[in-house]
Order: sequence, then structure tokens, then C-alpha cells
Amino acid sequence: MALGGGRLVGKDTGMIAGVVRETYPGERRVALVPAAVVPLGKSGLEVLIEAGAGIEAGYPDDTYRERGARIAADRAEVFARADVIVAVRGLGANPAAGREDLDRMKAGQIVVGMLDPLWRPEACRELAEQGVAAFSLELMPRITRAQSMDVLSSMATISGYKAVLLAAEALPRMFPMLMTAAGTVTPARVFVVGAGVAGLQAIATARRLGAVVHGYDVRPAVREQVESLGGKFVELPLETAQAEGTGGYAKAMDEAFYRRQREMMAKVVAESDVVITTAAVPGKKSPVLVTAEMVRGMGPGSVIVDLAAERGGNCELSQPDQTVVEGGVSILGPTNLPATIPYHASQLYSKNVVTFLSHLVKDGQLAFDIEDEISRETLVTRDGQVVNDRVRAALGMESPPSEGRAG
Repeated sequence: MALGGGRLVGKDTGMIAGVVRETYPGERRVALVPAAVVPLGKSGLEVLIEAGAGIEAGYPDDTYRERGARIAADRAEVFARADVIVAVRGLGANPAAGREDLDRMKAGQIVVGMLDPLWRPEACRELAEQGVAAFSLELMPRITRAQSMDVLSSMATISGYKAVLLAAEALPRMFPMLMTAAGTVTPARVFVVGAGVAGLQAIATARRLGAVVHGYDVRPAVREQVESLGGKFVELPLETAQAEGTGGYAKAMDEAFYRRQREMMAKVVAESDVVITTAAVPGKKSPVLVTAEMVRGMGPGSVIVDLAAERGGNCELSQPDQTVVEGGVSILGPTNLPATIPYHASQLYSKNVVTFLSHLVKDGQLAFDIEDEISRETLVTRDGQVVNDRVRAALGMESPPSEGRAG
């Protein structure tokens, strides 16, 4: 397989997409589900899957065979035969166990998956040294024609949903209002901080459970979305005109802004039974929005679910994958909620991947224009080099020459 000019060009015969079993601790998703085999075949891609790769997600080997996939004897066979390696968590997103696959990779091989390139950019350097062309799906541009390839949005949908279920389980109250012969049960009060995909799904789920829901985001444009889901938008008199970054993400603000924000949020947090925080900035430490003092102002039995715990947390007291109890308030810091609903998480992720591969592969050949925004923005390594501008900046490297540049 050649990597030349402004295009990546595949071999003349059909290509093999290899799917390996995930090795990140607790990761139960699989990169491609059986339903992906037929549409990939139409693009000229044959699917080779490591034995047992889909079992934990609810997809046994036989379901792949029935769709026409081949089952590899072991992991080494997948890497040896596949032109494209498809994973949920590649090196970077799987920093420890993922390194064991480096020696199995071969020059010219394509790697597609979540690589966490802005948080762990050094992993991209290691992939470049192996000579692979790596595509990081987290860097998918937020444009209309890429929506069906957006893995961050599809996984955030699951995280927002599951965060509410965790809160409902931990809260010593019921979510809905009930009027019974034994008396009236008042509804739980839920405050969702951050109205991106995860936050909006959390608002929708909490409303379906009957809670009174308030939502807040530094981007005033999302007010209509919060209210369309039955939530009440919390207005804080802050200057937010510059709070929206590229691709619809919130961008990092200065500490003075976050301090004013915390002061104004304190009253809303104190009145809430559940607080779900979702504020994240790509490649940056999560902003602290809920301080220890704010936690101490909440009622005993209240619950905080911090979806930003993996990046330091929106709550000052959060610990990744732990439950911290402070003054009777439970603070949950889950870091991989999509893996707890692996059947549907895999289904959504697989659809994203199939659409992306169909964008890259035509008639069994990998051939696409590097100038295309989707291809350019997701390509991080090529011809032994880190080529994505954002990743190079994270590594302290100068931008590469304009020809074939990505990002």
C-alpha cells in the first residue's frame, strides 16, 4: 500500500479491515458489529476479526460468520493480514496495553480509532515511528457531512444517559413527583452543567424520569435546546461571547471567568439534589466548576456525577472511577460510561466507523484527497511523520510543509 502525493492509494485487490479485541481495562465495546460486514463489503473491505472480540458487547463469533466475516486464530494474525486496523481504543487512548501492539504493526498499515491525540500526543509519535497512517476519530470536524462519523457525539449520548441512571441509583430519593394515598413525593431537582451532547441527553433522561431539571452552559445559543427538552435554562450574568470555540465546543476561559462562574452557580448547586457536570475542553484539563465549599453547601444525600473526572474533573473533589463522600454528598467520577452499555455503544461506534471507512475506501482501494476536511483533520501520522497541526503543536513541533499537511 503506497502513501504518495496528496492522496493515499490502496492496492489493486480488495482490502482487509481487521478488528482486534479491546485490551483497555474495563473496555467491553467492539469496533465493528456484525451488521457492519455487509456495508463494508460493498466498499471492497473484507472483515477479519479476532476471536472473541465482540463477546463482551453481546456479539459472539458466530454472528460475524453469519454476515460473512472471517475469524482470526489470534491477534497476531489480524495485524499480519489486515490493511486497516480498526479499534475503539488505540494507542494513546489505551496507553499501557496498547503499546504491546506497536511491534505487530507494519509500515503502510492504516490505524483507525480513538487515539486521544491532544491529551497524549506522544503516542502519535510512536505510531509515526512504526510507519502507519493513523486516523484519530476524536478529531472529526463538526461539520454537517461528518455528523454520521462523529464518535464523540455518539458516545457522549450514552454517557449522558447513563450518568442520570447512576445518579438515580445513588440518590436516596425518587426522581418523579408522586401523589399517593400515603402522601405526596416531591420531584428531585437535577442541575446539568454543560449542554453539549452529553448534557442534553442527561437533561432529556432526567426529565423522562420525572425530575425538575435545570441546565447551564457558557454558550447562550444552547438555551433553546435545553428548553426544548423540558429543562429550565439557568442564566448567569457573565460575558460569554467568546466562550464558544471551534466545532461547537466550549473553549477554555481564564481563571477569573471560572471564579465568577462558580460564585454565581453556588446557589443553584446548593438547591439541587443531583448535579451532573459535563464541561470539557479538547486537549485541556477540565475546568473546576464545583468547589469543595459548594459541595459542603449541598444537602446530605445529594449526588454529583462528574463526567469530566478523567481530565481532572469539574468538581474539585472528584476522583476518576471512585465515589467520594463529603459531608453526606456522594461524588461519582466515572470515566468510561459507554463501555457499561457495550451493546448499543458498539452499535453506534461501528456505524460511525463504517461511514468513515466508506469515505476512505472506494472499490477496495484506499484513495482520498488529503485536502478533504474530514480526511485532513483526522489524519495524525503518515510516512513516518506526525502530520496533524494540532498534534504537532501539542508536541511542541513546528508545522510541517503545506503539501499533504493535516489539521
